[in-house]
Amino acid sequence: RVFIFQEMFLMRDFRVDSVTCHLTEYEIEGECCPMCRPAGTRVKTDCIEFKSISCQKCPETTYMDLPNGLKRCYPCSTCDSGAGLKEKLGCERTANTVCEPIEGFFCTDLKSGGCAAAQKHRSCEPGQFISKPGTASTDTECSECSSGSFSDGTMLSCQLHTQCEKENLQLIKAGTASTDAECGEKSSNTTGIVIGVLVAATIGGVFLWKYHKNTKPS
Repeated sequence: RVFIFQEMFLMRDFRVDSVTCHLTEYEIEGECCPMCRPAGTRVKTDCIEFKSISCQKCPETTYMDLPNGLKRCYPCSTCDSGAGLKEKLGCERTANTVCEPIEGFFCTDLKSGGCAAAQKHRSCEPGQFISKPGTASTDTECSECSSGSFSDGTMLSCQLHTQCEKENLQLIKAGTASTDAECGEKSSNTTGIVIGVLVAATIGGVFLWKYHKNTKPS
C-alpha cells in the first residue's frame, strides 16, 4: 500500500510540474486559467474547478498593455524634467507614459516608442563651431576653426578675421581662433604737415623780403 501511495504521489507531482498551458492561459497551482483580456485589466481571482477567472480594470496611475495572469498592474512611469525628459503621451490603463527629451537634450535610451533617459547637448568650445546641431536623438557635433577665422563656440560657422588694412584701419590686436581682430583709426599727420608747410612758407617769405630789401639801390 505504501508503494502504491508513493507511486500515485510521484505521478501527481509529475503531472503538476509538466502542465503546459495554452498561450492565452496562465498556470496557477497546476491548473491553467484563461488570461485577463483585453489589456488594461488584471486578475482579481484565479479560476478554480467549475468557476472561471474574474478580472478587473487597472487602478489609476497603473497600466497593463497585454493579456495577463497577474494580480497587479504596472505603475506608470513619470517623465523627470530634472533628467531632461517631458511627457509626450500620458499614461492610460492600456499603455505606459511616453516621454521625450526637452529642448537642448537628446535621448540616450529609446524605450517603447519613447525615451527612458536623456542627456544635455554638448557645448562647443571657443575656437570651434557647431558643425551639426543636436537633435532629440543625436548630440551636437563640433569642429575646429581653420586658420584666419574665429568662433566663440556658439556659431554655426567660423567667421573670417576682419582685415583692418582693407578697411583703411590700423591693426590693434591680431585675431585668434576664438576672437576677431581689433582695429582702430590710423594716426593722422595732416596737422603736422600743414604746420610745417606754414612755418616753411613764413620763413621763406621773411627771407625773400630781407633779400629784396637789401638789394634795393641806394
